[in-house]
Amino acid sequence: MCIDVELQNAQGIESVELSLNGQQHTIPRQRKGVFREDFAQPLELGSDVLSLSLGPQRKRFSFSRRGTDTITIDPTDVLTKSAENKYQKEHGRVLVVLGLPTQTTLDVTRNRSDPTPDNLRPTTEDLLSQCPRFRILVIGKSGVGKSSLINRAFGIETACVANDRPGQADINKELISPQNDRFILHDSRGFEPGEGDNYDVVKKFIQSRKCQPHISNQLHAVWLCFQVPLQSHGERLMERSAEQFLSEKRDILGDIPTIVVFTKYDRILTQEKIRNSVGYESEAEQYLKKHCIQPIQAFTGEEDISHVAVSSKQGQETGQGDLISLTFDKVSEHFKPQLNMPSPVPVVTLMAQRMLPKLKIDGSIDEGSDLFLQGYWRALATSPNFRGYRIEDCLGVIHTDIVSVWNFNDPSQHLRSKDFRELMVNMVGEIDAPILLPPSRIPTSSNMAESPLPLVILIPIILPFAAGLALVQWVHNTYQRLYIVQQRFMAYIVDLIHVLEILFALTANTSGKNLTRRAIKLAFKVYHDSQMKDNAHTRIRGFDFSNTQIPGRDIILEEIVSLARISYTDDSVLSQMLTGNSSANLEKDEDWHTVEDGTTAH
Repeated sequence: MCIDVELQNAQGIESVELSLNGQQHTIPRQRKGVFREDFAQPLELGSDVLSLSLGPQRKRFSFSRRGTDTITIDPTDVLTKSAENKYQKEHGRVLVVLGLPTQTTLDVTRNRSDPTPDNLRPTTEDLLSQCPRFRILVIGKSGVGKSSLINRAFGIETACVANDRPGQADINKELISPQNDRFILHDSRGFEPGEGDNYDVVKKFIQSRKCQPHISNQLHAVWLCFQVPLQSHGERLMERSAEQFLSEKRDILGDIPTIVVFTKYDRILTQEKIRNSVGYESEAEQYLKKHCIQPIQAFTGEEDISHVAVSSKQGQETGQGDLISLTFDKVSEHFKPQLNMPSPVPVVTLMAQRMLPKLKIDGSIDEGSDLFLQGYWRALATSPNFRGYRIEDCLGVIHTDIVSVWNFNDPSQHLRSKDFRELMVNMVGEIDAPILLPPSRIPTSSNMAESPLPLVILIPIILPFAAGLALVQWVHNTYQRLYIVQQRFMAYIVDLIHVLEILFALTANTSGKNLTRRAIKLAFKVYHDSQMKDNAHTRIRGFDFSNTQIPGRDIILEEIVSLARISYTDDSVLSQMLTGNSSANLEKDEDWHTVEDGTTAH
């Protein structure tokens, strides 16, 4: 619930209207550029998205007016800030600030008149309330390639790292990108000549973070970035201050997960001598070991150095996925579950990264960490508290958690919308239908030669379900431990994960761009019209739910995990689709439901 709403830096805005739960509230202007309203009765946040409509001022001597701009806020994101009594969101230059009372609780799955039990709440709510962002310190001198590394790893357009002017970096400043607010970046320029004071600044900062009592304020990982030196050019791996830092690394960093990153690895491969030699890749590895790894080992006194060599040069990208994977492994090892509860830090780490879909899948189904899927499945199978609750609500919390893990740049909340959930539910409803191969079916790699796929899709994407189609009846039923219900839960989870996996691949080259319904529709249609979906539904339909009682094992869960880990993005069909559908085709938005002539269906 919000007790006050304020907009700052709102110059050029004439009016602000707040919409929530079907009601409109005018936010008055307090002074130039500031709109604010204090509510005597706090606004109640439920499952509905809160939206603010910004009406621009009409220019003098002009009879035209630009359209209104809309800011949307997801209640789940507000919950993660409830402990701080304040939620903030940037929209262009406008800053939205919501004042929150203590102990804010949100119900995102049911009507306010029908409260949800704790075991129906999305797991991400509790985890993100403990640690809403992955906090990382990146140390490296200017020009080492930090920006491109961060942009690619976290799927943003421009990293807010220090520019080339000395003294610009403030290591204490929390850099948060509005395109991916699941991570906080602390930037240090490294230890360059003439900046001796920076060594003490970095030490003091790390020490202060180690003393933070709350896990969200501690450092979760550190990347030490060094550019691969070219000995033929007389270049050095590091300056004396960096050598001193490495000599004291164990005392300074302690057990904070730390990765040494050797950037611009492509410089080795393009050297004339190495490039033209036989077995140049092996020679490049030997060069890296001699001139990069061994010097680090010498100064730290550590034989086992967690390191990755990366290149961000177009056409020679390498190592970035390994860096994300290694970082996640080190973070998971350090921030272990406590009292059989998952640590929020590994969860928010895999949320923040936008590089490896495999981590997203594992985060959704990891049966080893008692994360989302296993916890829900155990509760659905054993808890009497689920009796009398709708299947739609049970699916809703799982949907919210899985979408949260994938962490798309989706400010309009398309993936959490009723329309998208309706599409997923109706696709699951097809599990009882006979498998027929329509003429428009996406071909598999085995028959690609006979049925070429039209690659560039410029016309509106037609979905298989009519606009406004009512949800199938089974989703409105109350939850019961029947095999038919478990069957549909299996299909929903597997279908949703694979649609998001395809969407992840389709939007991999659109860093910083908002997710569009067009992109979601294309990912949905690719999966819906694929042989993979048919195979998954056939396998689920033939699963023997009567023979799952094996001590110490959950056979149904194991089947879900197996189906979810079958990657579709390795298929040559999708690779060809990615080649043909430029990011520009997916940045253009369109309505959920269109008919054959491209108009909106009503």
